[in-house]
Amino acid sequence: MKTNLRQVILGFVCAASLTATAQELPKSTDVLNAAKKVNAYFMKTNPDVTLPSYVNKMRPSNIWTRGVYYEGLMALYEIYPDAKYYDYAYSWAEFHKWGFRYGNTDRNADDYCCAQTYIDLYRMEPDAAKLRNTKALVQMLVNQPENDDWYWVDAVQMGMPVLAKLGATLGDKAIFEKMWNMYAATRNTIGGGLWCAEYGLWYRDAAFVAPFKEVNGKPCFWSRGNGWAMANYVRILNELPQDDPHRATYVADFTAMAKAIAKCQRKDGFWNASMLCEENYGGMETTGTSLFVYSLAWGIRTGVLDSKTYMPVMLKAWNGLVNNSIRENGSLAYVQGTGSKPSDGQPATATSTPDFEDYGIGCFLLAASEVYKISAPVSLKK
Repeated sequence: MKTNLRQVILGFVCAASLTATAQELPKSTDVLNAAKKVNAYFMKTNPDVTLPSYVNKMRPSNIWTRGVYYEGLMALYEIYPDAKYYDYAYSWAEFHKWGFRYGNTDRNADDYCCAQTYIDLYRMEPDAAKLRNTKALVQMLVNQPENDDWYWVDAVQMGMPVLAKLGATLGDKAIFEKMWNMYAATRNTIGGGLWCAEYGLWYRDAAFVAPFKEVNGKPCFWSRGNGWAMANYVRILNELPQDDPHRATYVADFTAMAKAIAKCQRKDGFWNASMLCEENYGGMETTGTSLFVYSLAWGIRTGVLDSKTYMPVMLKAWNGLVNNSIRENGSLAYVQGTGSKPSDGQPATATSTPDFEDYGIGCFLLAASEVYKISAPVSLKK
């Protein structure tokens, strides 16, 4: 079984390599070194996992920005299991008592994003105490009728994987069904539906649903918001059973997004902050681009996406990131700061520093982990 899987992956890589032309498949060592360099910068800059962030006010280190960083760190640990990565994540979870900013009744997905890493750590060394708060929070969601919590698209990446991972860990289909109901509300109901089937992309929230238009007359599709949505499919499809009744819809939405983002990629490999409007802070942007690389690479590796079509898109984006976004000290350039639209957290330039650095690094580590799995498939642990 292991041999067959590796042969399939190698087949995807070989087929895609023939079509990549100027975009060569990177060496696995180069991908890993890039990830290690960026992560080393963050760990050196933030040696104390207990310290809160201060941006206008104090925020604990288990909010969404740091939760996304740890998603990336765990992905790096999967391909390069260095004990210091595990210890860094474990110490963080222990400090927060495996809990959440506002406790187990907090419905804000930004605040329970950190549970994605709690569950990963639990799976490595099971201990019921590690899941006590996560189980309580998710059961609260399952047992209450509201489905409209995820009213902004970022929330699907913060919240859905928590439900998917816990549902898979516990073998509880009721959690998968609740996850679908909440996703369907975001997709089809909130703001008239944040999913735009015509374009195969997501509005960030109800404020941007048509008839809202950008300065060039086109809809506003925010790069990072769509990156969150696309990365979410990777993270939930890794967990869902093959016979889940909603799996086909998730896959269809994922492939529709892949088709859409391929059409609006910049010549330098990046995506504009406003994907269809270069006039609104057009230019290189690292976070959305990293999330698209992560998603495309996973789709290619698993066969969900056609390698001939999407490998050149993914490699162009990855090379753009490596050649432009990584500074000498390992920090990242062109990272748009926090916000809800293309104009927030700007400008994102070669020398700018975002208000929070952690989530951008997490996005990059996710991308690197999947590119590595393509460039070095025989080294995968299965």
